[in-house]
Amino acid sequence: MLVLELIAQGLVQGSLYALVALGLTLVYGLLRILHVAHAALFTLGGYIGVIMCNATGSLSVGFACAAMVAGVAGVLMFRLAYQPLLKQPPHVALIASIGLFIASEETFRIVFGAQGLSFISPPLQEQVSLGGGLQFKQAELMVMVGTAAIIAVLAWLQSRTRVGVACQATVSDPQMAQSFGISLRKVRDINFFVGSALAGFAGVWVALLNNLVEPTMGSVPSYKALAIIVLGGLGSVPGTLAAALLLGVVESFGTIYLGKFLDRNAIAFAFLIAVLMVRPQGLFARR
Repeated sequence: MLVLELIAQGLVQGSLYALVALGLTLVYGLLRILHVAHAALFTLGGYIGVIMCNATGSLSVGFACAAMVAGVAGVLMFRLAYQPLLKQPPHVALIASIGLFIASEETFRIVFGAQGLSFISPPLQEQVSLGGGLQFKQAELMVMVGTAAIIAVLAWLQSRTRVGVACQATVSDPQMAQSFGISLRKVRDINFFVGSALAGFAGVWVALLNNLVEPTMGSVPSYKALAIIVLGGLGSVPGTLAAALLLGVVESFGTIYLGKFLDRNAIAFAFLIAVLMVRPQGLFARR
């Protein structure tokens, strides 16, 4: 019984990690950029979702606005910060990304205040019983269902649409793709928009689960997401998903059996370090 409950809670947390890390994977797979500032879009989505939900009373409006604003902000980040640096060594874009993330945290603190924001009437907080003694908040169930639906849609878009095929072609051989009439700029804009919108979604989910959005809420997820994409094999979407869910389950069990010695975040990083010491290319690395 306890094992099932821990696995279920781990899948909830892993679903959140997956939404954040998938955006990073999309960006890295296309441009080979470690987009640390992605976590700022996660925080931005949380703020927009809470503000719009409190203003309209509609969680759907909060989600839609969070995804749209985070997506547009991601495209602006690419055009203003990364696009001029594409011909520079990768570490230049990484340094710029870290600077963007730090500046974003301070901007959130100035604009929204240091104390954070909460829902006036938190939605989806009712308990749902699934049998066998398992109980979850509606928000927790929606995280898992929503993540599964988003991943299914992404998989369909990538394999069944012209945009998805264009993205794959751009990753494989940008020059060849461009010679066949594919606009690299449009593909990159779409990639950043989708990845950033996923981060915005994740920010609203975390706000729902914790009933709190604060300026630094993206700090730990940003480091975990970077580690997850390495663990999953850089650029591998299925690997990132598997690594995120695995990390969530490990954290869930670790808090019960190792909680006296390590907190949740320390358990996660200890696991990631141990795995990467044995298999630095990641558990699910592709050839």
